[in-house]
Amino acid sequence: MGSECSAVKCPYCGDAATRVLEKREAEDSESNRRRRECGACGKRFTTFERVEAVELMVVKKDGRREQFLPEKLRRGILKACEKRPVSLKDVDRVVEEIEAELRTGAASEEVSAQAVGEKVMEKLRQLDPVAYIRFASVYKQFKGIDEFEEELARLREGA
Repeated sequence: MGSECSAVKCPYCGDAATRVLEKREAEDSESNRRRRECGACGKRFTTFERVEAVELMVVKKDGRREQFLPEKLRRGILKACEKRPVSLKDVDRVVEEIEAELRTGAASEEVSAQAVGEKVMEKLRQLDPVAYIRFASVYKQFKGIDEFEEELARLREGA
């Protein structure tokens, strides 16, 4: 493997003539670890290469665009799950699943706020029916008891 040359500068002398001695996947499984040697000073050092995630943008109803923030999604789900038998581990798993689905399903780097809300409702419906109703009541902006009852009936029917 030692024949690769690159433009990575040596941290010791600043020379760009470094070569890769060894390459392997890092412990986090999301980056590559490269052991390098400087051709000028002979010192060895390690670099890591990772894929830069594309920023996902959420398009709001009014057309504004916001950066997708998993923590904001997590807060909303936690609010719906408040005082329910739902673990933080389950909430984190749901957030990770939603983000992964949005990133793989998006035709571009933009996703509608509606798509995010629908994914949350889908996951909460499976996780905890009360948390689902809480989230749905805010997301769908229920105006009265009739809308709650209709949603409860759909939930009971499994729709």
